[in-house]
Amino acid sequence: MSKLQWDIRRKGRRWKGSEVRERYDLTPEKIELIEGKLFWREKDRLNMLGLLLELVGIDKAIRLGNPDTWREAIAELDAPSPDKEGSQAEGT
Repeated sequence: MSKLQWDIRRKGRRWKGSEVRERYDLTPEKIELIEGKLFWREKDRLNMLGLLLELVGIDKAIRLGNPDTWREAIAELDAPSPDKEGSQAEGT
């Protein structure tokens, strides 16, 4: 099975055609609460997040939580990671 390309947009959308089955197959068999977390594996949590973001859209998602937290996370997308900074410093 190839890796799914998420199509998360600002506005939510319905799945069409082969997307419906492809995405349904990503859902865990059941919703479980294990040690304070939904689902056993991080992969399942990320899949569910991706599925829900496709359906509701980013504009609604960012209204959950503190807007400053969202801004900080987005700002870090363009910042070099600590691993890259360390390797660049060693190489110079």
